[in-house]
Amino acid sequence: MLQTIGHIIFLIVFIYMGLGILYLLALAIGGVIRRKKVYKPVEHKNRIAVLIPAYKEDVVILDTALKASQHNYPKDKFEVYVIADKLQDATIQKLESIPVNVVRVKFESSTKAKSLQAALHRIEALNFDHVLILDADNVMELGCMEQVNAALVNGAAAVQCHRTAKNKHTAVAVLDAISEEINNHLFRKGPQAFNVSANLIGSGMAFRYTGIREILDLPHILTNPGEDREIDLQLMKRGINTEYLDDAIVYDEKVASAQVFEKQRVRWLEAQVMHFKRFMDADIRSARLNSDYINKFVQTLLLPRSLYILALGLMMSLALIDYIFKLNILYPAPIWWVVMAAVFALMLLISIPASLYNGRTLRAVMHIPVLILSMVKALLKIKKNRTEFLHTEKKYTSG
Repeated sequence: MLQTIGHIIFLIVFIYMGLGILYLLALAIGGVIRRKKVYKPVEHKNRIAVLIPAYKEDVVILDTALKASQHNYPKDKFEVYVIADKLQDATIQKLESIPVNVVRVKFESSTKAKSLQAALHRIEALNFDHVLILDADNVMELGCMEQVNAALVNGAAAVQCHRTAKNKHTAVAVLDAISEEINNHLFRKGPQAFNVSANLIGSGMAFRYTGIREILDLPHILTNPGEDREIDLQLMKRGINTEYLDDAIVYDEKVASAQVFEKQRVRWLEAQVMHFKRFMDADIRSARLNSDYINKFVQTLLLPRSLYILALGLMMSLALIDYIFKLNILYPAPIWWVVMAAVFALMLLISIPASLYNGRTLRAVMHIPVLILSMVKALLKIKKNRTEFLHTEKKYTSG
């Protein structure tokens, strides 16, 4: 009897994990066969507001703001706005000397959505065509805004730039950089191969001004720490496809320690749980059921990759024990669990860019168990109804 119950449980786990891994493999293959859209610079230059929310980011914001203000887009066609939430007065004075525009905000409970909404209302009369959102540590590569402008002029209503690592100075930062590129392949390139909207990341994303202002005026988004996921849902409801721009590069600071990794993943896990619950709400349930809807819903059901690795590692250990001692613990047979692990490994191999196959990556792989432990700890720290931004401090400004 106990063996039968165990087999049923293992079968349920096998089906759940197997379907998720097959879905990821399909996206990985899609990312390879996808035909990249290339947007050449256009003569017409729209006005772009570059918004940089900065919550306690005194260490990195000056470098970010300076480089944004020096970007090689026509100077009369863009303005940089740093949204100063709990920045020191000395930092604000230095920002104003760059010069960039400083929008001071003060909230009892801070979120990025509140900062962005406040800035959009302050600049409403300035007639911007597009809004480009950066994090306080982001640096745009030359030509990034030209790519964004070309895509939006040519009909796109929302775009996600190619966010990539600014720093790889620790093993954790290397692994985080690899994770970012896997996400780009699976959740941005992959869906577009099937004519499905690319996922937003939270920064390096751009929209038509009126569209994003309308979304950020929704009351429930202001207390949502995962505002990018909510924007994703609102675009889906409106039938708006997000284009992924491979060549519009935005450099992003990767976490450098397991402690910061853990804190960041708490925020991401909470956003995923909240995002799943949003599909139960009436406004999302009433959205048109199409491939974009199904794709976004399925993604809320996936485990984080580190937990797939942990679960598959445990199953491989059980499979070995089962094989040696003939205990008949696993169901289906151990060979099927081995096949699942092999498919998962293949998916990862396809998704990692060739440039990251090097000695540094090999050395960093040795730290994966540390990050798996951090992810497990992050799961235990999830708060169900967090309404404030969970801040992870950024420090890296060079490179």
